[in-house]
Amino acid sequence: MLCSFDARKMTTPPKQRLTYIDWMRGLACLVMFQDHCYDSWLSETARQSRVYRASQLGGTLPAPLFLFLAGISFALITDRWRRRDITAGQTAAITIRRGAEILALGLLFRLQEYVLGQPWAPWTDLLRVDVLNVIGVAIMMMGAMCWIVNVASRGTELNAWRAWNAWTAAAVALAISLLSAPLWTNWRPDWLPWYLESYINGVHNLGVPQPWIFPIFPWVALAFAGLAVGFLLLRDGARLHEARTAVWFGIAGALLATVALVSAYYGWPAYFVRDFWHTSPDFFLFRVGLLLVILLAAYAWCRWGGPARHFSPLVQLGQTSLLVYWVHIEFVYGRLSILPKRASTVLEATLGLLAIFVGMLVLSIVRTRTKGRGGEILAWLRRRPAPVAEG
Repeated sequence: MLCSFDARKMTTPPKQRLTYIDWMRGLACLVMFQDHCYDSWLSETARQSRVYRASQLGGTLPAPLFLFLAGISFALITDRWRRRDITAGQTAAITIRRGAEILALGLLFRLQEYVLGQPWAPWTDLLRVDVLNVIGVAIMMMGAMCWIVNVASRGTELNAWRAWNAWTAAAVALAISLLSAPLWTNWRPDWLPWYLESYINGVHNLGVPQPWIFPIFPWVALAFAGLAVGFLLLRDGARLHEARTAVWFGIAGALLATVALVSAYYGWPAYFVRDFWHTSPDFFLFRVGLLLVILLAAYAWCRWGGPARHFSPLVQLGQTSLLVYWVHIEFVYGRLSILPKRASTVLEATLGLLAIFVGMLVLSIVRTRTKGRGGEILAWLRRRPAPVAEG
């Protein structure tokens, strides 16, 4: 995910689970690359192709994946701290501070894009609510929820505590989804300054909610859905029968997606203005169902497929997703774009996509191999060559 707790260093849960979470995060990075590359580079003629339309459809997947996986990883790390007897107050403080750091990184990223986009970028871009911003807010909200659950369930045994967190997170996710349409329409908090209202419904400075913004409603619901799934995965029975649990999640996801589509077809007659693709609870349930099916596929592939025996580029990218997200933007949308914008054929853009993928993979490998070795590398760089003896 874009923000990452250091969950890979945990001794539990088992390595297999962490591998498939990283693989899913890497998949999100790959789909994000193709969406951004085609969007930035394809000419107007190429944008009429099926390839571009398919890339736009695929581009709807990365943000939900990143938020969903942020929730799962949050469950992993808070469960670890609970088992280490770290108090509820300490857990809340650490996680909320981490969320604030991610939010600050999101604001810093917007500042970087604004500076590099001069003289064309408007100052309002500094306050645009992007995916990093909403992930930071989601982590702070999940930290607050877990603190409340910790206080309310004080004295309960570990498995019961996990259940409390899972069902509370599911309830919060559903509440956020149900409130999204009203907060985009009849209940808009338009008395707030636009840069604050934008965190609620993505209004930005344009007077009405914008579908390309990432507000709390409905996006944070996906993080809480991931949080619920994460705590359910950590229950003793689920850990004992991992494969069976993954299958049940996949089946539940397929059923949930089917129910959501049937519900969308018949409609909610008493509900607010319907906008299936942006604020509908049906679309939220469909997305969660799809993510659960992907979870099953990722688990099966990482346990019995290539990543179980060989190096996996997607697992590698997933371990450094924030870094590759940050860097690739400049080589696709920024002044360092490796191809001319809106002037490339499908073949040229595809070759550019391959170059971006390989470049980000190399960057990811370098990052993981040098992590924690900054002092060692600095000392090596400061070494002076030994003087050559004159003969």
